[in-house]
Order: sequence, then C-alpha cells, then structure tokens
Amino acid sequence: MEYFGFLHELTFNANNFDMLMRLLVALGAGIAIGFERTYRGRPAGFRTHALVCITSCLLMLVTVFQVQWMPDQGADRIRLDPTRMAQGIMTGIGFLGAGVIMKEGLTVRGLTTAASIWITAAIGILAGIGFYFPLFVAVGLAIVVLSMLRWMENLLPSEAYYSFDVRGARDGIFTEQMLRELLKSCGFRIAHTTYRMDEKGNERRFNMVLRSTQRTGSTQLSKKLECIESVHSYRITPISE
Repeated sequence: MEYFGFLHELTFNANNFDMLMRLLVALGAGIAIGFERTYRGRPAGFRTHALVCITSCLLMLVTVFQVQWMPDQGADRIRLDPTRMAQGIMTGIGFLGAGVIMKEGLTVRGLTTAASIWITAAIGILAGIGFYFPLFVAVGLAIVVLSMLRWMENLLPSEAYYSFDVRGARDGIFTEQMLRELLKSCGFRIAHTTYRMDEKGNERRFNMVLRSTQRTGSTQLSKKLECIESVHSYRITPISE
C-alpha cells in the first residue's frame, strides 16, 4: 500500500504541474541573471545563480504546498510560516554572497556579484510563491542594472581612486614638490601621503592615495615617470571604493 501511495504522489496532478512550472521559471530566471555574470568573467556564473534561484524556490514550495505533505490534524495542525522561511533563505544567502567578495590589497571585488546572488534568491522566493509578474519585472530590472547601467556608469563622470607607490634617488630632481606638480599635470589630486626614506638615506619613497576624474590619467603619469631617470620604480593600483 505504501508503494502505491508513493506512485500516487508521483502522478502529474495540478499541484505537481504548478510546482514544476515554478521551478522551471526559477531556473530560467537564475540562468538569465547568471549569464550576464558569466559574460563578465565573474566567479559566480549562471550555474551558481540558477542553483540559488532553484533552491530558494524549493524552500518556498515546502511552505506554500505544506498541505500536500503535512497530514491534516484538525485545528491544532502546525503550519509553517512562509515569511520566516523567506527570512531564513535571505540570511543563508549572505554567507554565499560573502564568499564571492574578494579583497586584493586595497581593491575590493565581487560586491556586484554578491548583490546579484541576493536578488536571485529573492526572485527564487517569488517563483516559489507564484508571484510571476513581479518576478519577471525583477529579472528584467536586474539585467538592466547589470548590463545597461554598467554602460551608463562608464559614460558618467566619476572620481576614481588609486594607490600610488614610487621610489626614487635622493637628489635635487626627485622631490615631493616635483611629484606633486607631475600628478597635478596628469589630473590627479592627492588624498593622503606617506613619506619614507631607506636606511642608507639614498632613496626616497612616497605612498599616496590619489583621486581623479580622468580615466587616462594613470597612463599619462606612467609615461612621464618612465622619462625621469631619478625614478627607480613605481606602482599605480586602482582602488575600489
């Protein structure tokens, strides 16, 4: 009898069809958002986003269709709260999002991918409860933000920060004043400066945090530094704020 009961659960009734449709919609939504991340070469691509969306949908199906798997025990029947399930999903997604955020020196990467995983989980919740209209709107808005707004972001004037480390001979040419004038000619403004000298007193070293609205400023600065014989080495690293 238990065997036939199991076969009855596998029959394609209306509820099963509804659950299948919600899972397929969640799969498509996760792939759509994840494909953009894959195209950008991010570590969390369409497979990760698809799994996140499907998992969120599955967990919500447990609460939405709880009558189908929980026997009726009358008025005192225990019911799962869908809102608490949604809160638990979003809390758990925080750990996955933190895993794609990487810090390389002063540069932080992966924040946008973490945010895309977060909204993918929310879209999976919408698929699980059958809110298709806000789901499709959210997928469209997410793709617009990740792709089209990226193009607009490159066109808008914005202030970029750089970590600048330069070493040079201790002579009359390589001075702080000379360096400040050079940076100013390349469109940089100095936000912070640290000055050091080696133990023998033969070499000066400047550590600076620079900011500029010119995207070609680092290229210009690099070319000018290569022409100065007193400069021994330099390093210009973009900083994500």
